[in-house]
Amino acid sequence: MKNLSRRLTLTLALGSAIAASPAAFAVAADKDLTVFDWSGYEDPSFHGKYIEKNGDSPTFAFFGDEDEAFEKIRSGFKSDLGHPCSQSVVKWREAGLLQPLDTSKITGWKDLNPGIMAMKALATTPDGKAWFMPWDWGDTQLTYNSDKIAEKDVQSLKAFADPKYKGRVSIPDNVDDAYALASLAIGLKDWTKMTDAEFSQASDFLRQVHKNVRSYWTDTTDIVQLLSGGEVDLAWAWNDATVQSVKAGVPIKSKKDTDEGISTWVCGYVLFKDAPGNVDKAYDYLNAVNDPDVAKVLVKDWGYGQANAKGMAGVDQAVLKEKGYDNVEKWVDKTLFQQPLPSELKLKMIAEFEKIKAGY
Repeated sequence: MKNLSRRLTLTLALGSAIAASPAAFAVAADKDLTVFDWSGYEDPSFHGKYIEKNGDSPTFAFFGDEDEAFEKIRSGFKSDLGHPCSQSVVKWREAGLLQPLDTSKITGWKDLNPGIMAMKALATTPDGKAWFMPWDWGDTQLTYNSDKIAEKDVQSLKAFADPKYKGRVSIPDNVDDAYALASLAIGLKDWTKMTDAEFSQASDFLRQVHKNVRSYWTDTTDIVQLLSGGEVDLAWAWNDATVQSVKAGVPIKSKKDTDEGISTWVCGYVLFKDAPGNVDKAYDYLNAVNDPDVAKVLVKDWGYGQANAKGMAGVDQAVLKEKGYDNVEKWVDKTLFQQPLPSELKLKMIAEFEKIKAGY
């Protein structure tokens, strides 16, 4: 990711701006289309064909996590497109925030990865309506400084709770990634079936991890700075944290093959029900990011996969191997997929995670 410090400044500035006024935007450009997104995804290399057709990038507004985004939209913040991930799509849809997508207007809809498209209640509902265009997918995985930590010492995710790493750990300030880590650590791969006893066990694990946490990271800029600056040596982080840290010359490695595995998520775009902008430009944007050539940027520069199977097939095999996408099947059996959670369980996680971070 380029211009990391600038993007962090933009994100912080936006947080204050949106809090003050729901009409404020971080990056104002084409006034006919607003995209509510994660910081960094305004990168023009993702939507070059939109710029070619419309002369400018869309206007972007940013959120820090999906629960924050959900509350802002419910409170009246207006946007055309949003960028939620797999665990939030059902919640957004059931809350009445979305309108169906017209897949006839999305070039390459049939090229989307069949495995992703087959996930229950994600992209489509049983009535045949499409609500979500999968776009980027990746992992949250153990990430470490190989100059400070030996690989053999982080073969298990339980390393996050090892007292010898006190003050050297960072995990996301994100309830989904946190409980994905905890679920894996206690041997649970399907968190939708979490029992009360398992919830208590997972929460207890996070309490042990909390004792080691130096900082809870909020976005890629944050965790890359923590790793690159030597503030932390062990992190539960997204793919791009390793990619960007290595670019900065820091010996950061990711480990997919821990005893317990990794967590995988799929994110993508939705069309809001009360979208105020130009719907044709919304589809221009969806077509731009779904272009197969975008996969080359997404994989090489971010370490993420593109949901467009045709795009992934066009990425150089050496790059796929370097980023860990050459043989996905070899680690999928040890993966917790962040599929939508029952609402009652998700609310319990949110409440408990806040207590854990506060030291209770």
